[in-house]
Amino acid sequence: MTLQSFGFKEPFISQTNELVKLPTFTHCIAGRIILEHKHSYRVKTAQGEWLGTISGNFAFNAQLRKDYPAVGDWVLVEKMPGEEKCIIHKLLERQSVFSRKMAGLELDEQIVAANIDILMIVMSLNHDFNERRLERYMTAAWNSGATPIIVLTKMDLCEDVEAFLEKTQSIAFGVDIYAISTLTGHGVERLTQLLQPNKTAALIGSSGVGKSTLTNALIEQDKMIVQGIREDDSRGRHTTTHRELFSLPSGGIIIDTPGMRELQLWDTGDALDSSFSDIDSLSEQCRFRDCSHKKEPGCAVQQAIKTGELTNERYASYLKLQKEIAYIDKKIKTQAILVERQQSKKMTKQSTRREKNFDK
Repeated sequence: MTLQSFGFKEPFISQTNELVKLPTFTHCIAGRIILEHKHSYRVKTAQGEWLGTISGNFAFNAQLRKDYPAVGDWVLVEKMPGEEKCIIHKLLERQSVFSRKMAGLELDEQIVAANIDILMIVMSLNHDFNERRLERYMTAAWNSGATPIIVLTKMDLCEDVEAFLEKTQSIAFGVDIYAISTLTGHGVERLTQLLQPNKTAALIGSSGVGKSTLTNALIEQDKMIVQGIREDDSRGRHTTTHRELFSLPSGGIIIDTPGMRELQLWDTGDALDSSFSDIDSLSEQCRFRDCSHKKEPGCAVQQAIKTGELTNERYASYLKLQKEIAYIDKKIKTQAILVERQQSKKMTKQSTRREKNFDK
């Protein structure tokens, strides 16, 4: 087994080569996080697969959840003598990350998958298809640094695939859309062709949309347990309970993730404009630059709503996400100040402790 088969490429190679020159990391080798369970990890290295835990120094410097390793991350590890275990000393710089706000009231970022090249947004062609949910996924996807694609599953159970394709195209501008059936195999080969050696893809979507079934089809093994959907409302049962990374026969890598009951956005930068590029383009046509798109004369957005070019539902969704992002951004800035203060206090306490020990 080589690390290249698990996506070890630039810039991770260069990062590793530079870091292992330092005394702190002389005895370390590179590994990729393939499974995460709380703060225990399965790490794939060139020397084997080990159970990993973070070092004390790593834990001391980790302030937020994002500071800890996640599935897909590359890390520097040191093997424990005589054991199939290792200590994680360093998290290599991420090149892409799909994240969300943690569910509930806690203000923290949850890393769903790291260092991914392709983000497969999976939705099923049944009653569970939701345009507003897709808009939310697209907004988060554009901020990930990965290339998003849409995968529409359960094609064999759908009587009007074209209708769903039209709905998807009206939301996911410029994004490739794949309608597939894992039962018949239709479209699966096209996805396999995307997953070339060194390419990492992550599957995201709600419970029961067929992520685990698709994972099994791509890796050509029944690795992930799957369940059916409820016939009354087409909603899925929550099956996958953890994130896990697999290598594929094609040479690519896939990360399967648990179904998301909700996707609360984190810091998205300019991703909202990318996800709602139609509204962004309309805004540029307004008579006034500071148009609020309410009652101003010459408002292209309101005119588009009147003519049916833009639906009220899509514009309302845009406003809702805009408000949500602004709220999160404000909270993140406040949190950053608090984290900086906490880190300063920790460093001061550590310095004071060292001085006392030196005096002794």
